[in-house]
Amino acid sequence: MIEKLKHKYALSENGAKNMIKAFVAVTIANLVLMLPVGLLYQLTSYLLDGKVPKDKLGFFIGGIVVVFLLVAVTTYFQYNATFFSTYVESGVRRRALAEKLRRLPLSFFGKKDLSDLTNTIMSDCALLETGSSHWIPELIGSMISTTIIVIGLLFFNWKMALAAVWVMPIAFIIVLTSRKGLKSVQKKTMTYKLSCLDGIQEGLETIRDLRSNNMTETYMEGLNKKIKAVEKNAIVLEFKNAAYVCSAQMILKLGIGTVALVGSILLVNGEINVLTLFVFLLVVTRMYEPLQIALQNLSALISLEPSCERMDEILSHEEQTGAEILTNKGYDIVFDHVAFAYDSGEQVLSDVSFTAKQGQVTALIGPSGGGKTTVSRLAARFWDIQKGTVTVGGMDVSKVEPETLLSLYSIVFQDVTLFNNTVMENIRIGRKDATDEEVMAAARLANCTDFIEKLPDKWNTMIGENGSELSGGERQRISIARAFLKDAPIILMDEATASLDVDNESVIQESISKLIRNKTVLIIAHRMRTVDGADQIVVLKDGVVAEQGTPAALKEKKGIYKHMVDVQLESEQWKYN
Repeated sequence: MIEKLKHKYALSENGAKNMIKAFVAVTIANLVLMLPVGLLYQLTSYLLDGKVPKDKLGFFIGGIVVVFLLVAVTTYFQYNATFFSTYVESGVRRRALAEKLRRLPLSFFGKKDLSDLTNTIMSDCALLETGSSHWIPELIGSMISTTIIVIGLLFFNWKMALAAVWVMPIAFIIVLTSRKGLKSVQKKTMTYKLSCLDGIQEGLETIRDLRSNNMTETYMEGLNKKIKAVEKNAIVLEFKNAAYVCSAQMILKLGIGTVALVGSILLVNGEINVLTLFVFLLVVTRMYEPLQIALQNLSALISLEPSCERMDEILSHEEQTGAEILTNKGYDIVFDHVAFAYDSGEQVLSDVSFTAKQGQVTALIGPSGGGKTTVSRLAARFWDIQKGTVTVGGMDVSKVEPETLLSLYSIVFQDVTLFNNTVMENIRIGRKDATDEEVMAAARLANCTDFIEKLPDKWNTMIGENGSELSGGERQRISIARAFLKDAPIILMDEATASLDVDNESVIQESISKLIRNKTVLIIAHRMRTVDGADQIVVLKDGVVAEQGTPAALKEKKGIYKHMVDVQLESEQWKYN
């Protein structure tokens, strides 16, 4: 049962156990609320006989006090078991999702977008928090307590009990028949909602381009359509939900009329007395109240299922695992007959073999789509290959825990990611335990000091979201300073200077030349002058190694590399002419 609850409602093991406790707490609380009916039955029995015996007064007064205390105690435990436990579990769930995302292969993120994952962690978790505290325990507790009460009523008077009970299965069947339709509409609503969130986020991120191209109004028209689609489907969902729930609640209320009718007939026939009819009317009124709420909760839980499935998809997804101890001997990177395809089925690499030696610079070049960036990602196990092996110092990277493996790498990408924090803390990401002096030393090596000293608060300047307060060259130099600070034995560089002007490129090339000394370096570049000083060049085309060798040897070969060099020289001469 615990495993079933864990997967159905994306719970931890402790959360599943606490939910079972919540079921028990709600059941007991509902049963305790029936105790006043028993006292009232006894009191009414004496009143119908004429008066309450004096020796029973103490019993009734004590009973009222005991019932009051029991209601208070059970309500307290119910509150703790439902609300407090749920809030704790909600925090655990969000942390579990974040931790799980940290361990998932990057192929998973290729299927998801930012708004989808954000919505799952925030909105879906909040919805499940409401479900765990209000809907699920109340529904299960009401069903269990009602079953116990019905069994008692059957023993008391089976005819009256049947008159009260017949509406219950019909009401629940009505709500359960809505399951397929509600899930379908809920999934559509979620799809439209994610599309709307994507549209809003995209609009905020591209507002400059939209304005500069006079496309703001056109974009807003498309966004309005997405918002209206969310609104329309939300109305349809609410209407369907209300149609089923209200119908079921109306059927449930017929039970009171049935009890009154059957009870009157039995009373006339002398099969029951007035007190029995009175008690049954009182009991069903009390019994139907939690059931009406349970019907609403059942419908809400049906609508909750897609959110739970989305969370369970993350929590149940296969992780990238491996040894947490490095066994490499040296830092040579070897690709041995590697083949790789993304989830879309497109074959990116079909048979790639080469060695990037320690102490040398290996440059990956070739036409766009040839697999250069994929090779660099596979070297750091961002994805797992389908065929062949990738090793570092003889150690198979697919058998090493990804974060342990990445301790060997410093990575400098063309697209730099910075955080809305100080310059100092953005560089310190390279090594979180670094002192301020070590951070400053790394910044000097990356030629960052000059522009940092000109900032308003110097090293403590907040640089804005993704470094919006800095230029492209400054952002790139901070990325290189991180790599200096980490001082890893392997350097991966992907078009680190492609988008920079000549002055910035010269400064950064100077920084890079210091960074790569005595390390295993894998560089991806399109500018031939960037790779002309490399020790080895690997030319990738159509997923295979088309050429490899030193720059001089490849120029003599007059193949793809020589052609790329000649084309770039011609284009540069054309620019200057």
